[in-house]
Amino acid sequence: MASLTLRINNKDYPMEVDPQMPLLWAIRDFAQLTGTKFGCGISQCGACTVHIDGEPVRSCVTPVSGATGKSITTIEGLSADNDHPVQQAWQEEQVPQCGYCQSGQIMTAAALLRKHPQPSEEQVSAYMSPIICRCGTYVRIKKAVSKAIEINQKA
Repeated sequence: MASLTLRINNKDYPMEVDPQMPLLWAIRDFAQLTGTKFGCGISQCGACTVHIDGEPVRSCVTPVSGATGKSITTIEGLSADNDHPVQQAWQEEQVPQCGYCQSGQIMTAAALLRKHPQPSEEQVSAYMSPIICRCGTYVRIKKAVSKAIEINQKA
């Protein structure tokens, strides 16, 4: 065990944890932020995607030691009032079905738009395709990403 502090959503969370513990468990069990989901546990589905220093990472395979001293953003910290363009688009396009992959989908789309405010269709497909939706809402996800690009352009 080690004493360390994680900075999650601009708030410090001191904790006593094994530095090799997956970041996902620190976020969910120690910081009590349960919006980030456990999917596969092997970095294949993307349900656990969070941002570390603005980059999307799979928190199920990222050790806590790899996130110490960095800025972690979860779905709860993406915006103050769920008004991020991607969150607005998700609501307008009524994307979620079971909702399990949604935080990973939204965090991935938000990272895409930060890097490429006007991504090509190929960039959207390349960025979003590794995130698995077991409900198969890919058409609505793609539509929502397009809507988020529109919202982003108007802002």
